[in-house]
Amino acid sequence: MSRDDLSAETLNLHRTFRGKIEVASKMPVDTEEDLSLVYTPGVADICRAIAANPDEADELTSKGNMVAIVTDGSAVLGLGDIGPKAALPVMEGKSLLFKKFAGIDAFPLCLDTQNTEEIISIVKALAPTFSGINLEDISAPRCFEIEERLKKDLDIPVFHDDQHGTAIVVLAALMNALKIVKKSKLNTKVVINGAGAAGIAIADLLLYAGFTDVTLVSLEGVVRKGASWMNERQASMAEKTNLNRVHGGLNEVIAGADIFIGVSAPEILSKNQVQMMNSDPIIFALANPVPEIYPEDALEAGAIVVGTGRSDYPNQINNLLAFPGIFKGALNKKVRDITIDMKVAAAEGIAKVVSDEELCPEYVIPSALNETVAQTVANAVEQSVSEKVECLV
Repeated sequence: MSRDDLSAETLNLHRTFRGKIEVASKMPVDTEEDLSLVYTPGVADICRAIAANPDEADELTSKGNMVAIVTDGSAVLGLGDIGPKAALPVMEGKSLLFKKFAGIDAFPLCLDTQNTEEIISIVKALAPTFSGINLEDISAPRCFEIEERLKKDLDIPVFHDDQHGTAIVVLAALMNALKIVKKSKLNTKVVINGAGAAGIAIADLLLYAGFTDVTLVSLEGVVRKGASWMNERQASMAEKTNLNRVHGGLNEVIAGADIFIGVSAPEILSKNQVQMMNSDPIIFALANPVPEIYPEDALEAGAIVVGTGRSDYPNQINNLLAFPGIFKGALNKKVRDITIDMKVAAAEGIAKVVSDEELCPEYVIPSALNETVAQTVANAVEQSVSEKVECLV
């Protein structure tokens, strides 16, 4: 299907159905008795039960299985700052995927403000309706503060998917890719091009998972101690990355690298730069729709494992592999926070879906449509929570 045909069919489909989601009843409302049970007078008993014990809201209402998908439309993938109304189709799509893959009810909340304090205040005020908050497409560095403060102030999990979902799936793919090239996370050099929300989250998770040599590159240059252009989060990362204190840009750090992870801009990695890397390099070029380097060019330049964010190439690094299962496990365990140990467990769960017999350079990560992944991830997250509780006892 051509790009023009796809665009026309997509618009026609959405116009026909008027969006992707709807609110549907779980209970019959066909008789007066039904009405008395689902609304007045019977609903008063439910209200009184929750007033007496607020935790009952999880069992007596939709709250226990309801996630808010919150955006301000400031950083929509591939589109940028398009505002809340234009971001709504993406959030509807995310709601649909939560339901299909994890059985979770998710509702889009597109906020007509990009003021950090207003967003925090609005989400806190809406929180009683939900058991989890999925932040989406909020630009950096505001997204860092919004997530951190909501995590601190709310007693339900808050998860910025652009950061952590991406990081989890990247880690999962690397776990399997390293088996292919027979290298260890302890002695591989990782270059992450893009020092925004996703790049910083990937670096954080890789370091926690045991990678030791990670370097971040931004538009302004290599993230390094003392650079005047860095924001607060980049400055923090400079303390634990770029161990050799290299100055310059991508060209200065790519030589001898084992892994390139791009969360940046189209076609900024050349064949020559791939050839400057260590033997058997791994390339994850995740800019979408045009990657940092096309897979065929990376492979021609000597890459062994190549992943992109696209569905028309092997090894799609897709957040859909992470967020449904992460939230399903978190909601099942009624945790108030999605910890970094839970994220590592989720990555391990995703990686294990690819069996040793199936593992090959073109298949290091399961398909985004693999319906076993969400439950596998949920199980891994729940096990991680149980093990943590056992350690504390």
